Amino acid sequence: MNRPSFRNWQSVQEEVRRRIHAREWKPGDLIPNESELAQEFGCARTTVNRALRSLAESGVLDRRRKAGTRVAAQPVAKATLDISVIRIEVEERGQKYGYQRIERDAAVPPLAISGAMKTSAQRPLLHIRALHLADDAPYAFEDRWINPDVVPDAMQEPFDSVSANEWLLRHAPYTHGEIAFSATSATPDEAAILGCPASSALFAIDRLTWDGAASVTKVRLLFGPGHQLRTVL
Repeated sequence: MNRPSFRNWQSVQEEVRRRIHAREWKPGDLIPNESELAQEFGCARTTVNRALRSLAESGVLDRRRKAGTRVAAQPVAKATLDISVIRIEVEERGQKYGYQRIERDAAVPPLAISGAMKTSAQRPLLHIRALHLADDAPYAFEDRWINPDVVPDAMQEPFDSVSANEWLLRHAPYTHGEIAFSATSATPDEAAILGCPASSALFAIDRLTWDGAASVTKVRLLFGPGHQLRTVL
């Protein structure tokens, strides 16, 4: 029988996953160390290290300094969330997408916004408010602040036909972000925009993205009553 080839960290990762799934290594078991695995797989120790780090980051393994690596006793199932283009999201539902810009101006944001984005309290930011539609009905209300020091080209973009959501994903790279989900009651203004009664329960997504230590954008997306968010494990 030919010996399997483990030339990259992905192939080592898949073999470790296979052994765990087949219960060759059971939850809580201490697995061989990196040197032993590298010798067995016929690859560099750094290759094994990369594979085990990836599995530890996904919750499959529990790695502790000087204590070795164990199969996680209670593996963590992690959901994967992407920043979606709302236009594509609507079209994938089989609906016609529409977009309306409500407001675009440079303004000094509330202190809560400048504090979260770590910008000067008196520094004007680009403020965009817009409505996304599905089959001509309100789908999501977007209230966004953009940092012009990080995305200067945004100051020249009218956002009258392309949403800031889509434009930023095309033109503004980011390194990491923060996201929060909550339920909120519609203010009279939000209710009028989303076409629902005031105080209706809305689904809110608050997201802040960064390029290194500088904030790129902070956005609140509000979805009308009955909206569902789906992801995969």
